[in-house]
Amino acid sequence: MRKKALKKRAAIVGGGAAGFFAAIRLAELQPEVEVTIFEKSNHVLSKVKVSGGGRCNVTHACFDPRELVKFYPRGRKELMGPFHKFAPGDTIAWFNDRGVELKTEDDGRMFPITDSSQTIINTFLNEARENNIIIKMQCGIAGLRFINDQWEITLQDETTTNFDVILIATGSSSSVWQQLKSLGLKIVEPVPSLFTFNIKDRFLYELAGISVEHVSIHIPGTKLKAVGPLLFTHWGMSGPAILKLSAWGARILKDLHYNFPISVSYLTEEDDASLSEKLKHIRHSESKKQVSTFSPFAAISKRHWNYLLQRASIASKLNWADLSNKNLNQLMIELLHGQYLVQGKSTFKDEFVTCGGVALEEINFKTYEANRFPGLYFGGEIIDIDAITGGFNFQHAWTSGWIAGEAMSERLSK
Repeated sequence: MRKKALKKRAAIVGGGAAGFFAAIRLAELQPEVEVTIFEKSNHVLSKVKVSGGGRCNVTHACFDPRELVKFYPRGRKELMGPFHKFAPGDTIAWFNDRGVELKTEDDGRMFPITDSSQTIINTFLNEARENNIIIKMQCGIAGLRFINDQWEITLQDETTTNFDVILIATGSSSSVWQQLKSLGLKIVEPVPSLFTFNIKDRFLYELAGISVEHVSIHIPGTKLKAVGPLLFTHWGMSGPAILKLSAWGARILKDLHYNFPISVSYLTEEDDASLSEKLKHIRHSESKKQVSTFSPFAAISKRHWNYLLQRASIASKLNWADLSNKNLNQLMIELLHGQYLVQGKSTFKDEFVTCGGVALEEINFKTYEANRFPGLYFGGEIIDIDAITGGFNFQHAWTSGWIAGEAMSERLSK
């Protein structure tokens, strides 16, 4: 009597965006394979839940891989190939095929038309159920080793199970990084990315909630520079321009112990000479108007304008005619070269992102399989790849999950 072949098994470690996407793709291609998602916490898809203020910033409307990779401070070269296989257009189609329509906002970010992350979560849970994917929560892994051509997982309750293939998609998990390191994989030291700047200035705090649509910020002594919207907060500065700087400068800013100066230009279309002439013209043409009540710059709110006057040591009761050339020069400096001292950082809401993880040279980006460990795959933030805000980190999660899911299917077919 012929012995029945053992059912092939796949483990997905991490119940987040990349893990679910890989599990679903693998289960679609290989319905006879037993696919199990192991999640350490008591809930899955936690980052999907909080992304975009609970709306889920699914992806970004940047459809050219050559442009898309420019939003990734780490992994730009490696992602060119993967994004030619699965890019934002493919993400949109995937969700559309499952009855989820996405909308594009003015800045290119894409959300479900329901404006609810639960729409995305429900889609994944339904797909998992329809594809017979097993989900085990409160099941963290305590050990991992390759033995007899299989991957043996030791769970936290000390039970062990063998799998033919395994995908690690645990995000910023120091314990899993340590386990991978013990296997011999190179792990790039993780440091924070996507954080806001703490600036100790009680008058600046009074501007909390005010934004400037287009600023330019650079860090003197470095090549770090970013443009975009700026938001004043109760602890300093945030907004896309600040978050870009924190992402691109993640390692540099850590080395500076998060204490460094920044220079802010609130009028990016002006230079020193043109703004100086403009201020002198205003002094003449609007001479009788009080400087505190007449701001010639629509982009700068009244409260922000008065804060800048204070920084320039210009008395609020003066008229424009009363301003000296020295006053105008100081005001020009505050508008174009305002200096602020950053003393610390704050996590950006719940969308914390890490720079670091499994070194890029350890991975074959055609499959997301480890170069030196057959049957071991990676997805999402566990890898030393991260992006600025705008849906780009999720896009890499979908791309890596899709490619890894297909590669695992191919390996299991052999």
